[in-house]
Amino acid sequence: MLGLNGTPFQPDTLQLTGIPGMQTDQAWVALLFCILYLISIAGNLIILALVFREPALHQPMYYFLSMLSLNDLGVSFSTLPTVLATFCFNYHHVGFDACLVQMFFIHTFSFMESGILLAMSFDRFVAICDPLHYATVLTNNCILALGLGILAKSFTTLLPFPFLVKRLPFCKGNVLHHSYCLHPDLMKVACGDVRVNNIYGLFVVIFTYGIDSTFILLSYALILRAVLAIASREQRLKALNTCISHICAVLVFYVPIIAVSMIHRFWKSAPPVAHVMMSNVYLFVPPMLNPIIYSVKTKEIRRGILKACYKP
Repeated sequence: MLGLNGTPFQPDTLQLTGIPGMQTDQAWVALLFCILYLISIAGNLIILALVFREPALHQPMYYFLSMLSLNDLGVSFSTLPTVLATFCFNYHHVGFDACLVQMFFIHTFSFMESGILLAMSFDRFVAICDPLHYATVLTNNCILALGLGILAKSFTTLLPFPFLVKRLPFCKGNVLHHSYCLHPDLMKVACGDVRVNNIYGLFVVIFTYGIDSTFILLSYALILRAVLAIASREQRLKALNTCISHICAVLVFYVPIIAVSMIHRFWKSAPPVAHVMMSNVYLFVPPMLNPIIYSVKTKEIRRGILKACYKP
């Protein structure tokens, strides 16, 4: 894309795309995304309302769960405008600056989710390995500090990305491969020296996903060691059962990330639809499944939902 003097420049708008090969089924895809958004937004709002209203849920574990639900709402609302415009109204354009803002928020909320899952693993570690000090370690001030720390870390590490993209000229067209803006997608249509973007992107991924996942694994190794030291089989199962919801949430979040990385690394000839579908799974499935997982596997959440449904 060249300016009047023949030099590359930044486009006023970028063109978003749907799912390759499914143009004829646009109405069904739009319906599917609407259902996903409805489940995600309603489910996470219900979790937040329950934690706010039920005194029995005013505990560290559920405060962290409310952080996760709030973050999942952020992920959903970050992608919602362009996804619905693309699939429901067949509008495929987004302003360049608006695209950078969306990219920033999508990545920020995604990286925050990793930090929240790490904080939740710390909560389970203290609850099982040091239950006598659980209330004194995870005070309200501690939980607030952890939440603000996760927010500050994600915000500061992701803040350079819009400026790093803004400095680049775009000479490879203006068509993106998704219905929302992602940093790797923008790098495919940018020209000039993108090494700084790629190196910093790799640093952020390692600094966030790499470190967070390592400490999550470490916390569960210590939890498993503590559980195996419990003499009673019933008590062992009870302790492990308190971790099932969190383990499912971790798998739902990290498995798509690993799958996307494996496709990019080892399946270079993968059809475009494979990359698009895995990115959609990574962004849309965790916000939808997390409230379902915690509603099904957590007795207190189930009790709160039933109480709200059958309250006279």
